Amino acid sequence: MGLDLPASRELLSVRRLLAYAAGIGDVSPRVFDDRRELIAHPALCVSLEWPVASHPELAKQLGASGDELLRGVHAVQDSLFHRPLRPGMDLVTQGRTVGARETRAGALTTARFETADDAGPVVTSYSQTMFRGVALEGGDREIDAAPALPAFEATGDEVTTPIFVPREMPHVYTECARIWNPIHTERRVADAAGLPDLILHGTATWALAGRELIAAHAAGDPARLQRLRGRFGAMVVPGTTIHVHWQPGAPTSSGLAVAFRVTNERGEEAIREGMALFRDPALSGAGLVPDR
Repeated sequence: MGLDLPASRELLSVRRLLAYAAGIGDVSPRVFDDRRELIAHPALCVSLEWPVASHPELAKQLGASGDELLRGVHAVQDSLFHRPLRPGMDLVTQGRTVGARETRAGALTTARFETADDAGPVVTSYSQTMFRGVALEGGDREIDAAPALPAFEATGDEVTTPIFVPREMPHVYTECARIWNPIHTERRVADAAGLPDLILHGTATWALAGRELIAAHAAGDPARLQRLRGRFGAMVVPGTTIHVHWQPGAPTSSGLAVAFRVTNERGEEAIREGMALFRDPALSGAGLVPDR
């Protein structure tokens, strides 16, 4: 606990940003038109975190066996965006295990990822993994946790947006995001795991929700997204339609909070306890380039 994981370094290219946007079907100008000042869809951060999160050193620090690792499922992604990701950034992503606690479902672990360049932090993420049916030895411990979410009170009726998930999307997302797990792309592996079909990555569903919320609440400007959090639940099977349900809160001096959830074709919550925080355009701060 509290030990650093091997870091990952990447020089962001235009190709990288465009590929990730294509992987989540986002062709909005700010993330997909390189004739202008291009910035990444904020959810690209999970691609930068993956080499750290999937490093064998993490399993060693957790003291988990091979069988126990197979029981791990991504439970929560909570990312705070300090500055937009831009082509040419020379980024280093570092990770650290910062928490573990016993739950009725199994052991829930928390890792903190920091992506930064020479100018300072760009993205900070808190990622939780549930190891189902695995006992936690040594008792609960926590040395760091995600900041508390702001108090929220909805100011209107819930709005629902449908999104069709193409049958090939898990394959496209896997290659464009560079996040690979065969349960998302290989039917035989999914069958062996007891899954009903291939399933979409939780981070892809999370990114799709972010795509729609940015369009609805930030005029398509991803630089205004300050935080995106979601707890993963029910499976999303490709070839079906999911629905993003959202409600905005009252605007504050610092921006806007939007509560959201995502349901699958059966009405089950694929993402619950979702929250997106948007900066006020006038308070975006240095480093954020207005749309042109």
